[in-house]
Amino acid sequence: MSSLADSNVQSDLDHAPLLLPAKVLRNDAQVLQAAHELAEAARPQAARRDQQRKLPWAEIELFTRSGLGSITIPRQYGGPQVSFVTLAEVFRIISAADPALGQIPQNQFGILQVIQATASERQKQQLFASVLDGWRIGNAGPERGSKNTLELKARITRSTDGFVINGQKFYSTGALFAHWVAVKAINDEGRQVMAFVRRGSPGLRIVDDWSGFGQRTTASGTVLLDNVPVDADLVVENWRLAESPNIQGAVSQLIQAAIDAGIAEAAIDDSVRFVRERSRPWIDAKVERASDDPYVIADIGRLKLDLHAAQALLRRAGKVLDEVRAAPIDESAAARASIAVAEAKVLTTEISLLASEKLFELSGSRASLAEFNLDRHWRNARVHTLHDPVRWKYHAVGAWHLNGKLPARHSWI
Repeated sequence: MSSLADSNVQSDLDHAPLLLPAKVLRNDAQVLQAAHELAEAARPQAARRDQQRKLPWAEIELFTRSGLGSITIPRQYGGPQVSFVTLAEVFRIISAADPALGQIPQNQFGILQVIQATASERQKQQLFASVLDGWRIGNAGPERGSKNTLELKARITRSTDGFVINGQKFYSTGALFAHWVAVKAINDEGRQVMAFVRRGSPGLRIVDDWSGFGQRTTASGTVLLDNVPVDADLVVENWRLAESPNIQGAVSQLIQAAIDAGIAEAAIDDSVRFVRERSRPWIDAKVERASDDPYVIADIGRLKLDLHAAQALLRRAGKVLDEVRAAPIDESAAARASIAVAEAKVLTTEISLLASEKLFELSGSRASLAEFNLDRHWRNARVHTLHDPVRWKYHAVGAWHLNGKLPARHSWI
């Protein structure tokens, strides 16, 4: 490891707060109220955190203590099991205040979906109970230097009293803040599993070396695993996801789309505020205020229309997921869920990029000053929307509607 990476290694005691009791929210209304309260607390310093690359430790702790971390846990295990419409709204609300705070726990909810679909009853009881108690789950799935995002080099092998894992991960969003690090690895039978590694396990190192120009405070860096011990009963056979139709990928994508919708909303709000309060009108407009420029008015109108269209498709996608979950899931139902989310993801991607770039055209050159840090909206949108290429969403949607072709079954559709 380089000296730079060594200097960024976070020990278990660095920053990590003691585990404090987490609320258990009981219904969608309580969940939405908690999301609004968290957003109000996170918004004032979000731009400064981005500018200084200051990780949102206090805000993540607020997220957990508020009960928002357990909102999708099924009722039979003590959770509120909110609707997918509400889940998307929670991430949109939080991400409009600070999209890094939205992205950090996004994998937790995808992983909770994996637990629900593939874990044993004993595993479900243990892992769901821990999250209800305030444990956070971080991601250690993707790797660098592989052929594609599905290829894994990390290996999990049997030991005398369980398993050990060896490998290196990147894009490990949430791992630095986590109590469980969910590690994807290939087992002795050549199948992919997901092992839940406790924070502080021997051989586990989490490196804050994320240097992306956007989503700067997500700590989406490296996880190093050197003969890390794992209890046998904490290894989930997530390869079973491929055995039957499911909505795991659609749920993950719904959250991604919600984060992008939040970024777009914040960019438009800042555009409106800056034009009203700081921008000068263009001389040929012959108006006293920039907000009276007819071209600016028209562009703000178009941005709002596009945002509302994206939000509508996001809500529709959540409703489709709720409908699909309520009945036995077959190939057609799973595809319907994926396509509905893909349609929303196209629009949320496009409006987040357009709104964050249009901000400067409408607001003028003063908006580019570092003191305002308004470029964070475009940086965040550009980086977060790189999770999966929207050009393939168009193809999946067209192939489904035109030829009835089922979309691929993975976490990116």
